[in-house]
Amino acid sequence: MCGICGIYNYKTDEPVEREELEKMNSLLVHRGPDDAGFYQQDGIGLAMRRLSIIDLSSGHQPIPNEDGSVWIVFNGEIYNFQTLREELLATGHRFKTKSDTETIVHLYEEKGLAFVTYLRGMFAIALWDSRRKRLALARDQVGKKPLYYAVNGSSIAFASELRPLTTVKWFMRDLDPAAVDAYLTLQYIPSPLSIFKNVRKLEPASMLVVSDGAVKSEKYWDLPLAAEKLDYMPLAEIKERLYSELFEATKIRLISEVPLGAFLSGGIDSSIVTALMAKSSPDPVKTFSIGFKEAEFSELGYARQVARMYGTKHTEFIVEANMADVFEKLVAHYGEPYADASALPSYFVSRETRKAVTVALNGDGGDENFGGYLRYMAIKIDSVWGRTPAALKRALLNFTYLFPKKAPYNVFWRAEKFMKASLLESLPLRYLSTVAFFGPNDKAGLFSREFINARCGSADYAEKYIAGLFEIPAGQDLLNKLIYVDFRSYLPECLMTKMDIASMANSLETRSPFLDQKVIEFAFRLPGSLKLRGLRGTKWILKETFKDMLPARIYKRGKMGFGIPLGPWFKGELKDRWAGTCLSEKALSRGYFNREHLFRIWDEHQNGSRDHGYHLWALLMLELWHNQFADDFKL
Repeated sequence: MCGICGIYNYKTDEPVEREELEKMNSLLVHRGPDDAGFYQQDGIGLAMRRLSIIDLSSGHQPIPNEDGSVWIVFNGEIYNFQTLREELLATGHRFKTKSDTETIVHLYEEKGLAFVTYLRGMFAIALWDSRRKRLALARDQVGKKPLYYAVNGSSIAFASELRPLTTVKWFMRDLDPAAVDAYLTLQYIPSPLSIFKNVRKLEPASMLVVSDGAVKSEKYWDLPLAAEKLDYMPLAEIKERLYSELFEATKIRLISEVPLGAFLSGGIDSSIVTALMAKSSPDPVKTFSIGFKEAEFSELGYARQVARMYGTKHTEFIVEANMADVFEKLVAHYGEPYADASALPSYFVSRETRKAVTVALNGDGGDENFGGYLRYMAIKIDSVWGRTPAALKRALLNFTYLFPKKAPYNVFWRAEKFMKASLLESLPLRYLSTVAFFGPNDKAGLFSREFINARCGSADYAEKYIAGLFEIPAGQDLLNKLIYVDFRSYLPECLMTKMDIASMANSLETRSPFLDQKVIEFAFRLPGSLKLRGLRGTKWILKETFKDMLPARIYKRGKMGFGIPLGPWFKGELKDRWAGTCLSEKALSRGYFNREHLFRIWDEHQNGSRDHGYHLWALLMLELWHNQFADDFKL
């Protein structure tokens, strides 16, 4: 696992300054504390920081082919590299190392730009072909490993995180209003956008090629939309196949020359991964859990059950509001505004885990593969509720004022949110309303006239982004349409970003068996009726397959999510922190928001008339980002 960066002056061949390259690379040291490497020639400069996992002694990067005409820097793990290596050796390729990185170089020699379609794993790759003067950047199918790039017309700079790009001499700090608007709606900025106008994120399952003075990007993989659904397969065979695919995906992720462990939340997915690890490991699995002193937000009791069942070496850690001193550190690592509040416990569980192991497996992807989110159930119910006359729906909504206005994500909050979503005209808008931080009603009156004018032509970016994704899986059943959209938006842009930053900020590698390409493709071919069954049957086929390997209480429990007690925190320990930051004259003078509206949100939260914890968190992260990266910005 590594951090990579580089510059290519593709129109001028002007030499890349070593000092500039070293400055970029120095900001990635947390991603690779074990080693550093550089390559410079013909207008190209590549650099990397290495976290040694496999081939500790000879896996130094950058790595060339036999004659030094092709060079690579690589961030990730290729789980099928040993098979690929044997095939390449049989065709005459010679290897100097035992690393997965060198396998990619020789695979490129053999397959050309199609090499990326043979890789099974997680990766961000920069590959330089000196003969063709061609730079290829590639990102894995799910987007586990990030890659940012900036182009100025004659040069391209790229990096594993956004912050190194800000050190490039021609970098421009122009902010993108569309990105700010999308952030407040979605809690993240979706690729290819970034907070800066001239920086883009390479999209998941995409390759960008710089050659002959042109910069072109295209996707090389997608979910198997055209594949036949497996509804003809007997249920017993489906369960057997699912077990086999997930067991193998877990087993190949145990390849390592350094200690491994697992995140154990107490949910279905991480519990299954822990169980499969225990079956494959001769030694007790090391598991790590995070919780809160606020019992309604903590899953530690569930995690302990699984730990006892499999005799793991279990470690727990409690997150409290007084640990907010890491806010600025998180903002620096993300490089742009990011508002998923579970970034905080994810950071702490990664920090504590890194004290004992270098690699940790997790349960990411289980909900997306098998229909685990409550919004899936709500939208499915809405297919029936949707036929209810709109006048009756509105009449029922008149009574929601009786619902307790407690912390977001309680049953009353969800019921009101889903009822309002049902009144919207289209499936994309109903979906968006269930995931939005600041929905249309929340944003009404929030923005200043200056910001509305600044985003002219890019208004409603999030709505258009989500609507465009819904157009692609047109022939799928309802659940698989929703799963497809999450695989192209929420999973890579929010969850994968969170886990990559939280873990790599602590020099920890994380691996996700549920996000193995073979598991994903098999799961997507299952009809939605096997994933979502009845009123409580989320992830039905997954639970049925593994129920004998789980404590009964885990098997029967519903979805909790990785929430944190923001509501109480912003009325207690974080009250002064928020007001001093977001209601300061500097913050208010940036010109994004109507002052009266911000004070109204704040007052409603403090007097208990409404819980705005997640709104307040998003606004705090936005202002903290400005303090570090655009302190003088005003509209």
